[in-house]
Amino acid sequence: MAAVKAPLTYCSNIHPGESWAHVMENLNGHLLEVKDRLAQSGAIQRPFPLGLRIAGQAAAEVDEGAIREFRDWCRAHDCYLLTINGFPYGAFHDQRVKEKVYLPDWREAERVAYTQRLGEIATQLQPDAQEISISTVPVAFKQGFAERDWPAVLDHLRQVLGHFANLYQSTGVKVVLALEPEPGCVLETMDEVVAFFGRLRPQLSLQENAHLGLCFDCCHQAVEFEDPAACLQRLAEAEIPIAKVQVSSALRAESPGEIERLLKFAEPVYLHQSVAREASGGALEHFPDLPEFSAALDGGLEVSECRTHFHVPIFQEHLGDCGTTQGFLREFLPLLDPAVPLEVETYSFGVLPEHLRTDSVGESISRELRWVDDLLSKAGTS
Repeated sequence: MAAVKAPLTYCSNIHPGESWAHVMENLNGHLLEVKDRLAQSGAIQRPFPLGLRIAGQAAAEVDEGAIREFRDWCRAHDCYLLTINGFPYGAFHDQRVKEKVYLPDWREAERVAYTQRLGEIATQLQPDAQEISISTVPVAFKQGFAERDWPAVLDHLRQVLGHFANLYQSTGVKVVLALEPEPGCVLETMDEVVAFFGRLRPQLSLQENAHLGLCFDCCHQAVEFEDPAACLQRLAEAEIPIAKVQVSSALRAESPGEIERLLKFAEPVYLHQSVAREASGGALEHFPDLPEFSAALDGGLEVSECRTHFHVPIFQEHLGDCGTTQGFLREFLPLLDPAVPLEVETYSFGVLPEHLRTDSVGESISRELRWVDDLLSKAGTS
């Protein structure tokens, strides 16, 4: 296998656990299994990049001993820290998450302190890194957000970006805050992203601006019915850097039968924001979760297609029940600058319908990474 130029990893938010002990347990268990499976198939990057989810609890627990343990572990297993998922602050598995996943959001000082701490941790865990991205909440959940909230949001973001600029001066490690647009949030479309960057950037110094970027989640933008090439063109024109891409795929239903089966993916842990194209006129209708979409159908809404925020295995073009947005990935990934880090993020294995959990989590993750590698190899970008 030719070496993939883009760093390619997966996000450890796939695995449950909020403490630093859980972070290390997941590395010693799941990550090493994935790494071994990739090595056996020849699809391994050396050294192997890591995408860590560090929750609020884990961030508070990191001390000199934890830093030393992580560095020793990376040396022993030929790994390095590439990126941190700083989006979900609290519990992310095995209980109701839904809209709580955005809390604390960027209106709250707790989000500032948490993100600043992640920046400090990043520079200590990988002190020789050139750049480490930290993905974060797209400002807030849109419901309940008001114009009067913007001053606090912008001030809080300035505080974090200023902190990252100071860290760079003292450590030489560039930490980039990567806001991650998501359906139903203040930032969900590329138009909203461009408008937001235009609002924030004039309030930042040149040094602070250098630490601001985007986490582009392919599942999220596919749900919004956005065009892959148009997304990249919009970002390039606005000079908005992509700090990392989360390689993910959503549910897609086009026929009445598929749409009926799509509704069965409703479950109590995560939000499954849905966007449907009306059969007459083609307007897009947005729903905060599958039950609301179901209610609209019961009320007479007729749609030609629906896409739903449910991270499904990216190597599946069709699940049997309904389709996926894998086509977005096939078009988008080969268009990327090969220097942009890629992070597979199918965190919802645990809530997939039972008949779709045909592989172990370790095998599914390694299959996803092999799928990305194969796609890019065939596209000539590796």
